[in-house]
Amino acid sequence: MIDDLLKCDHHGRMPGDQRRAQILQSAFDLFSQKGFSGTTTKDIARRSGVSEAMVFKHFSSKDELYAAILEAKKCSEGLHKYPWESNEPMLAAMEAKDDLGVFYHFARQALEKHQADVAFMRLLFYSALEEHELAERFFGEFVHEIYRFLGNYIAKRQADGAFRKIDPRIVVRSFLGMLLHHSLNNILWDRKRKILDIDNETAAKSFAEMILRGAAAVPFTAAT
Repeated sequence: MIDDLLKCDHHGRMPGDQRRAQILQSAFDLFSQKGFSGTTTKDIARRSGVSEAMVFKHFSSKDELYAAILEAKKCSEGLHKYPWESNEPMLAAMEAKDDLGVFYHFARQALEKHQADVAFMRLLFYSALEEHELAERFFGEFVHEIYRFLGNYIAKRQADGAFRKIDPRIVVRSFLGMLLHHSLNNILWDRKRKILDIDNETAAKSFAEMILRGAAAVPFTAAT
């Protein structure tokens, strides 16, 4: 994450202070390993190789550090606010009303991001368990938009008669549940893949097919 922090601060500009970025990186590492409550500013200072006073010079509190981490993460995603806005295969599938393509490409992108950013996933889980504001901000700004984005597509396909009548949010929650449970197993509980060892493509295709078997107005048959 250090490269992302050096590229942009929370205003999207070069930070101009590598030490600030190093402190933020150390805080990110520790928060993802020990949680917010389990990390002290002394821990962060020690990890950064600076004094605790230097930490407070750049960040007035741990809460400010948490907020800066989230802003840096959003900045590092590039010009698009949400990842799916740059998922061209999925957007093309939406235009073509290719339901399997929509869910497959969304799932593939989500699983790859989970796998590539385990530390950030752990940070979010810690913040949720500790009922920290970061979790509420992330889910309010990000997960809510997933429900809106996929829910709108599902509603349109219901109007077309392609999907059966069911609250689109239930379909989205079912779909996200498969993706998140799979990633949680790989990240936290089954890191050696003893229960299930499949690649992201197989997982994405399987989950997409399963959600369509449940949501389609007529029996869904996957292409062979």
